[in-house]
Amino acid sequence: MTSASSHKLDFASSPINQALTPEGKIELLSQMIRIRRFEQAGLKYYQAGKIGGFLHLYIGQEAVAVGTISLAGPDDHFITAYRDHGHALAVGMNMNECMAEMYGKQTGCSKGKGGSMHFFAPDKNFWGGHGIVAGQTPLGLGLAYGLKYLGREGCCLCYLGDGAVNQGAFHESLNIASLFEIPVVYVIENNGYSMGTSQARSSAFNGCLAQRAEAYAIEWDVIDGSDIYEVRAKTHIAMERAKKQHKPTVLEIDTYRYYGHSIADANHKKYRTPEEIENYKQNHDPIAVFRRRLIEESILTEDQAAAINKAAADEAAASVKFAEDSPAPTIADISTDVYWESDHNTEASKIGRHFFND
Repeated sequence: MTSASSHKLDFASSPINQALTPEGKIELLSQMIRIRRFEQAGLKYYQAGKIGGFLHLYIGQEAVAVGTISLAGPDDHFITAYRDHGHALAVGMNMNECMAEMYGKQTGCSKGKGGSMHFFAPDKNFWGGHGIVAGQTPLGLGLAYGLKYLGREGCCLCYLGDGAVNQGAFHESLNIASLFEIPVVYVIENNGYSMGTSQARSSAFNGCLAQRAEAYAIEWDVIDGSDIYEVRAKTHIAMERAKKQHKPTVLEIDTYRYYGHSIADANHKKYRTPEEIENYKQNHDPIAVFRRRLIEESILTEDQAAAINKAAADEAAASVKFAEDSPAPTIADISTDVYWESDHNTEASKIGRHFFND
């Protein structure tokens, strides 16, 4: 067994991480900090009653979205569940359109109609934000199938929580992914709790959840989600397998969320001990771990880190002002964007029957 320091050094020296410039490494840290500051601002104004609906925070899991999406090429696509803010910002969505969506405003990325759980950016190959547990897993399969069908060298990264591994749609997706050799990478973001139920009480497993992939003849791996170098190194292998061999992979990334399943989860400090939460914050926080590492590598100074943090906090505050100043949807907006093809009189709208057409 290797020591913690040599373990991390191994992944830092992997080819995909060796290719990172100092500026690229600082950008990874900046992206993680931006996600956290955005969510902290969202939490503040949700609790102030400015944001409605649900709010599922990604705080503590930032290295997963940033590390995996940093590997993206032009034909790689992304789809996730309702804890989607981190992925949205990592693919390049701006804070203004995301915060405005949480506020339910017209200027939001989904025109205020989706809210926190339904961020979308098709122009960035990001297909949401989905509220149905595991509902995104067959959709991710379909995206990857489309890439193979069109002959494009890309893959789909499909994210799901540890609770979603017990849904039938996920297992059906794994079966088809293996049978038809689909270039999809399923990323289980295992934060230990299916809503409020521990993994041990919610899932039958022997060793880890990703091992279930063996039943479908699919490769799998387990990753330390607090180490962005490890996230990138192991995810890169899976993505290359998908792109070059059209082989699926199941990755289980061990991570942790500081808050409840959603902010409405009032019992998150009862089914987890304060000591457990504090241990993760002190020893496994992905931002703190990477920040220390970059300082050790003489890439980052304390002053630079403080400046990055301030810039992210200022950007988040500006996004709140943008959201509050933006107009709310009108009553007439409720009937737009229901059937996109029909609304825009496309070629596809002339095929088959479209309800509510005159």
